[in-house]
Amino acid sequence: MMKRLSTIICSLLVTTLCSFVTAQSPYIDKVYDFLPAPGQFVNELPEYEPGDTRDDLIRKAEEAIAHNEQGLISLGGYGGYVVFGFDHLVENQPGKYDFKILGNAFYAASNPNGNATREGGSCEPGIVMVSYDANGNGLPDDEWYELAGSEYYQPETIHHYEITYYKPDENKIPAPDKNYPFLNDTTYIQWTSNQGDYGYVSRNVYHSQSYYPQWITDETLVFEGTKLANNYVDESGTGSYYVQYAYDWGYADNHPNTDKRSGFSIEWAVDGDGNPVQLPGIHFVKVYTGVNQYCGWLGETSTEILGAEDLHLTGGDVDVPTNPPTNPPTNLEGFENLPGFNGSFNGSVRLLQNPVRQQLIIVSVQSQQTNVYNLIGNKVMSFPIESGTNHIPCNLSKGLYILATENYKIKFLKQ
Repeated sequence: MMKRLSTIICSLLVTTLCSFVTAQSPYIDKVYDFLPAPGQFVNELPEYEPGDTRDDLIRKAEEAIAHNEQGLISLGGYGGYVVFGFDHLVENQPGKYDFKILGNAFYAASNPNGNATREGGSCEPGIVMVSYDANGNGLPDDEWYELAGSEYYQPETIHHYEITYYKPDENKIPAPDKNYPFLNDTTYIQWTSNQGDYGYVSRNVYHSQSYYPQWITDETLVFEGTKLANNYVDESGTGSYYVQYAYDWGYADNHPNTDKRSGFSIEWAVDGDGNPVQLPGIHFVKVYTGVNQYCGWLGETSTEILGAEDLHLTGGDVDVPTNPPTNPPTNLEGFENLPGFNGSFNGSVRLLQNPVRQQLIIVSVQSQQTNVYNLIGNKVMSFPIESGTNHIPCNLSKGLYILATENYKIKFLKQ
């Protein structure tokens, strides 16, 4: 009897263990948040119906992209995002692509200028962030880390970019473009940014619904993150043929799903100051549209998402061909040939991350005295820096300042 009971218990344990193992799905399990920025596919992908709440749209986004359904959701213009998670830890395996994000990017079949050196077509790059469930509560409320793609350290990339969209008056008199009849309101939705610029999300004849998320009652929408340089080129010169060129690696909806560069390595994770972090794995992913650009009749660039998968469970965890350093080298010899950083460089010193928030990050080839002046010439900071990377606390009030060494000056913005 005891032997039989032991056999039954063992059988139950094996069954339970097998059920636990097979319960791990390689695909998105849940969508936790979804908020697109204004765009021509907003309220369509997924569809908004009168009376829908934000929870309804999150549910609809989940129904579209979770469990390998491969429906399509649009994140709208710059900053629009989706947050989703897996039902298990996606492991960080060194040197491997750990997960893939599916989009609808494709390369152009032809290029009127014959530019065969760049891959491009409809490539709408989205910034990818990841989070590890450190507190174990199953919710994406722990710290987020950006995956530093190929453009993270480029001087054209703006970190801590903030954009504000203003809810439109749907009954206002439209301002059509006389030269491009497909644009029937060029001042439809206004936006401003913390960089001092502004513009509009234009309305086109192909999409007549509201471009502002209708379940949001707020008069403004604010998004913040990393903004990549524009990736489109009007190859026709007349506004009739736009090519959105792919960045090298590290962005969603940037390469076709069949390309291994639609995969991501958790090793690329960096903190808010650009320092690499080591994570055992991740549970949650956030994707947001990473460019703020308008491409004529194509409309705004908007990242689209179809799904995501754990490559360790689907067998697609191939080696990452190259893993460029995601932290600045301490020896600047040959530095100008490496991926650039956000700031200026004169061959001996560089200021990283401009605008500045809590600290000045300065890379120097030598020890030297450094001063900071306000715009009327008053010295407001003075400190020595060493050879290598220096992290200097910066408690200055918001505004413009000048950092100066013996042979180097740069204007920076303190936020």
